[in-house]
Amino acid sequence: MYEITTIARPYAKAAFDFAIEKKMVNKWQNMLTFISKIICNKQINNIIYSSISSKILAKILINICGNKIDKHVRNLIYIMAENKRLNALSEVLKQFIQLRNILELTANVNVISSIKLTNKQKIKISIMMKKRLLCKKIKLNCKIDKSIIAGIIIHVGDLVIDGSVSGHIEYLTYVLQS
Repeated sequence: MYEITTIARPYAKAAFDFAIEKKMVNKWQNMLTFISKIICNKQINNIIYSSISSKILAKILINICGNKIDKHVRNLIYIMAENKRLNALSEVLKQFIQLRNILELTANVNVISSIKLTNKQKIKISIMMKKRLLCKKIKLNCKIDKSIIAGIIIHVGDLVIDGSVSGHIEYLTYVLQS
């Protein structure tokens, strides 16, 4: 995973800088999302790892995309195909979104709860996370997992805040066994 992250970084940065310069960040994110979905297709993925020449591979991908991508994204595909880096396109999208979130001071917060959260609870979590992360905007992604018994677990990048009953039980078990 580390290698793909490293490979994707310069492509994501170049794409993001270009998108900002042209004031097309949203359009670029949509085009990269579209390409990533295509790349994730099992048959397309098999073609990427085959021995087909980079020019033919790029043309195949561009033909599949059709008018959903512009000439600049086509150029990105040609460059990545030539360098045998098309397998990093999904990571390019991920890093592009991260760069956009940094620019917009936005954080994606994943919240796992045992029950559906009310709007009031979501607002409280958003306010708390804005203060904690010093962000202007919080995007909450809420999921339900009954195995946590009660409480919530919050994930933001590497940060994990475990306020679940199951998390406390696991911690107590660990402490008692030490």
